[in-house]
Amino acid sequence: MLITTGADVVEETRAFNQTLAETLAALPAHHEVNDPVVSRAARARGEGAFPAPVRLDVGQDRAIPGRAGQIPLRVFTPPVVRGVHLHIHGGGWTFGSAADQDGLLWRLAQAAEMAVVSVDYRLAPEHPYPAAPDDCEDAARWLVANARSEFGTDRLTIGGESAGAHLSAVTLLRLGGRGFRAAQLTFGVFDLSMTPSQRLWGELNLVLSTPIMAWYYDQFVPGIDVEARRAPHVSPLYADLSGLPPARFVVGTRDLLLDDTLFMEARWRAAGNETTLEVIAEAAHGFLSHPLTVAERELAAQEEFLAKAVAD
Repeated sequence: MLITTGADVVEETRAFNQTLAETLAALPAHHEVNDPVVSRAARARGEGAFPAPVRLDVGQDRAIPGRAGQIPLRVFTPPVVRGVHLHIHGGGWTFGSAADQDGLLWRLAQAAEMAVVSVDYRLAPEHPYPAAPDDCEDAARWLVANARSEFGTDRLTIGGESAGAHLSAVTLLRLGGRGFRAAQLTFGVFDLSMTPSQRLWGELNLVLSTPIMAWYYDQFVPGIDVEARRAPHVSPLYADLSGLPPARFVVGTRDLLLDDTLFMEARWRAAGNETTLEVIAEAAHGFLSHPLTVAERELAAQEEFLAKAVAD
């Protein structure tokens, strides 16, 4: 099912995009700084285009065993728990943490009546592929085995944004589609060899650009040529997608990763799985984090989708 939205507020979205592009044009891009450690520290201080993350007291820090050591988790448990959502954050496999979106995750937990478990997977370039997929798989397997004893339910969903959507899909493939009832895949990247929309975008920095994506890949899968990046375990677009749970795909028309979502949803559906595809007029990559009408609507839609997936 294809849903197109946002046409009624398109001028608001376009105006925001213009302001965002102007702001980012005045700052060095990730591939220009070329030191993720420096960029991470600046982000944590709120320097740059976006404010510093705000931690909420309702979030609980946990750790579980993984194949490479302890895996940190950020857990939000609302008063009523009908299911558990495994969240995987974005950031190009290079930035971000499980504590970067406390407000949105706590909102989801309350609205959908689900515990939310966010994975603090290891980041590139210090920990390139397959470190992040390994951590996410280990967290997913732990949740499948322990959700009932930890949260009183084994009704599970999974999802993430951008690189988090990629890692969510990879995790489901590693688990053979078992254990999870639904996936929320938000402006994901599914072809690390670059879809046409990635290649044709150019230099415009609207959160992402073609050079920025190339830099991210160099951090996450260094030394792997373009053809090898099409391996199914790296780029899930090329995998056998049969037997996967229902998925809801979302992307904006002004997102460099537009083709990734369009292609992945088509292949997910062609493999015999249920899908919903929502394409949002003029929305840019990462729009959920901004004070936009389309963001508020999309957050509510995700909450409804995940709540229904674990409903009685």
